[in-house]
Amino acid sequence: MSGGGALGYAHVGVLQALHEHGIEPEIVSGSSMGAIIGTIYSAGYSASEMLKICKSDKMYEIHRLIKPSFSHKGFASHKTLRKLLHDVVPHNDFEQLKRKLHICVTNIGDATYKIVNSGNLHDYVVASASIPGIFEVNSIDNGIYVDGGVMNNLPAEAIRDKCRILIGVDVVPYYEKSKIKNTTDVLIASIRTMIHGNSIAGQKLCDHLILSPAIKKYHEFNFEKFEKIYRIGYESALEYIKNNPEILKYTV
Repeated sequence: MSGGGALGYAHVGVLQALHEHGIEPEIVSGSSMGAIIGTIYSAGYSASEMLKICKSDKMYEIHRLIKPSFSHKGFASHKTLRKLLHDVVPHNDFEQLKRKLHICVTNIGDATYKIVNSGNLHDYVVASASIPGIFEVNSIDNGIYVDGGVMNNLPAEAIRDKCRILIGVDVVPYYEKSKIKNTTDVLIASIRTMIHGNSIAGQKLCDHLILSPAIKKYHEFNFEKFEKIYRIGYESALEYIKNNPEILKYTV
């Protein structure tokens, strides 16, 4: 599961579509928002339950998600995310999850990324979702960690050798820009180009790759559009299954 901020709500829609067709992933790997959704899914929650959690906990209100911080290492804290994790995954333990989970984090101390599947679960999920310059950096052991998507937004290699069939979901696919109107457009296009570049290797490792086109209409901070983004993910997965019926060979 790739990162992508609010666009990551499409992951929930994809999981719902897979479930309706009898496809239940056993191993999960994710970066950033993909790490968050992947963790909750690995804890045993269904897609419909995750959607309910989002609504009841108001995980679509940006002022709740990005709380001001007095730290000099980021403008916002992850208090809301930590509370959510405490509520839905109270054991805080990779080993107690119902599915095997791997999370990608970027170490800005030595310019590397690593895949983790043990240790303090909550800390690593928070680190993987810490967008540089917005959220506080996270110090874990001897590392200084930020968003996993900085270096590897689709960490498929983490589980390639553990899967018979690997399904990738990229919620930040790159679409060619025909117009650049202002400085903001330049910045966004540049960041997405970087993310696309570090996702190519992961895409090539997947047996099936589902791309969510929500990015054509929404952006990474459109959390209030979570239901529409969810729906786009759901419909894109249904369309993929329709066009690639061989994926149904792996139903449970």
